Amino acid sequence: MADPVFLKILHSQFVNICEEMAVAMMRTAYSPIFSEGLDFSFLILDENGDLIAMANMNPAMLGQALFSGRWVIDDVGADAFEPGDVIVHNDPYRGGSHMPEHLLVTPFFFDGERRGFLGTVGHVAEIGGMAPGSFSSNATEIYQEGLRLPPVKLVRGGKHVQETWRIMMANHRTPDHTWGDFNAMIGALSIGQRRLEALYEEHGVEQIAAAVPALFDYAEAWMRRDIAQLPDGIYSAEDCQEDDGFADRPYFIRCDLTIKGDRVIVDYSRSDEQARGVINGPYVVTASATYNGLFQVIGSECPINVGAFRPIDIIAPAGTVVNVRHPGPCVGGQTELQPRILDLIQGKILSQIVPDRCAAACGGTSCNFLFGGIHPRTGHYYAHYNFEGIGWGGRRLTDGNDAQIVPHGNCQNTPLEIFETRYPWVHSEYRLNPDGGGPGRTRGGLGITRVMTVEADEIVVSALCDRSRVSPWGLAGGGTGERLAFLVKRNGDSEFRPFPEAFGTISPTKFSNVRLQRGDAVLLRSPSGGGYGPPWERPVERVARDVESGFVSAARAREDYGVVIETDGSVDEAATGTLRREMADELG
Repeated sequence: MADPVFLKILHSQFVNICEEMAVAMMRTAYSPIFSEGLDFSFLILDENGDLIAMANMNPAMLGQALFSGRWVIDDVGADAFEPGDVIVHNDPYRGGSHMPEHLLVTPFFFDGERRGFLGTVGHVAEIGGMAPGSFSSNATEIYQEGLRLPPVKLVRGGKHVQETWRIMMANHRTPDHTWGDFNAMIGALSIGQRRLEALYEEHGVEQIAAAVPALFDYAEAWMRRDIAQLPDGIYSAEDCQEDDGFADRPYFIRCDLTIKGDRVIVDYSRSDEQARGVINGPYVVTASATYNGLFQVIGSECPINVGAFRPIDIIAPAGTVVNVRHPGPCVGGQTELQPRILDLIQGKILSQIVPDRCAAACGGTSCNFLFGGIHPRTGHYYAHYNFEGIGWGGRRLTDGNDAQIVPHGNCQNTPLEIFETRYPWVHSEYRLNPDGGGPGRTRGGLGITRVMTVEADEIVVSALCDRSRVSPWGLAGGGTGERLAFLVKRNGDSEFRPFPEAFGTISPTKFSNVRLQRGDAVLLRSPSGGGYGPPWERPVERVARDVESGFVSAARAREDYGVVIETDGSVDEAATGTLRREMADELG
């Protein structure tokens, strides 16, 4: 049996190499989605394409890390990889997630033999298609979503394959950024090559070759042990996307999770048929969401490699919203379907088994906001993909996080200073939403409000959001969080209106290619998280601190929490005690 101490050290060294590649990518990329948003991951694969380790950058890419590299290697053949080659691929029907996310794979050779592969997955901000930012909510087939690349060589023997680069540059609206971002990815992979060479020199080929399968077995045993501690049974729940941008109807994700000994079977067979619009997810998106939901609750300390997932089986029939069939569109699956499945797994299903480890619903949307045009200052074309912070759900011991990207992505928002210096917008508001978080013993996290005005003759905008109709749900007696709002105020109007009213879009949150003029303003209010536990059990001093901090108003402190705050900020203890007893009797 391999020495567990050595396995721990080796695992940490693999992860450190991935993280060093990630830091290099962040520092050299051209687009804010990489340099500020960190919407990428790096991974190390064995000679079969199985995941050895990945950087903890963006968990949304876990499914690609597990499956896409192996599928690419099987597609082109391992022997097709020569030293210095880099293959690029973004096809959702060949193991990709959605088309903006490109997988780059390069072989690792040591002592003249191929020992494995390195890879990176990154969300390229502009890849063509029918809307700037390549996130068209009005797409009805994959061909409208941008340039789709099967596995092809981007670099051969250390030299750029000019034909591939020319095809990409001709189809992307911002080719300069494409060039810079892809070269940042390639450069980071080169750093990984050097660090892996040093690791092999330190430990030797034989020792690493023996340790990697042992790492896989170690992770598998860990997960089986954690699963076996849960009671056997079938646990079911459902949630939905509110609409697909075309039909004014919800699309349901229905899940039956079976625990049987040391195995988990997650079955989505009862889910709705795939949508006409872009909210569908490829299999790897559903897999990512499922694994992330499970790992938030069980196996949270387990090493992430292919072995950890062996005890988990996923059933996702083709042609459903959780496994789109060609040529269905799917750009929204990664950003909208995945957080909904994650909440479904950890919040609605596992809370039936281990409620103390689970959280209420998060805001459940990435608040995708895309825009592009000719910059009035430079005369050059620009495009940007912006995601927004939401509130996370309260959990047993702590409040939900405020203004943070969906839990399946460790991404960061674009700072206002970068936003306004790179793009022709000016902000009048960017703040947390008081009273937004669902009331509970632990409060739901707060979403944000962003208000900004167009500073160009024209900007073409698109949106792909959810949670404007169905509130993020609470857990264990907690209340619901505030819903999303996406509004526009035309230059000269006195108030903000929904986009269907102002521009005739079908959906209030899913539309493409709306043309805004100078002086028009957009308001985005992201959803807040649900609360956990009865609100009247929240410690009085915490409610008072929320009021003092501006997170909860005095009126809502009384209404939701039964805490009476005087005009000087003090607590009326007697009135509070009476009101809380009444709330507990009425609602408890």
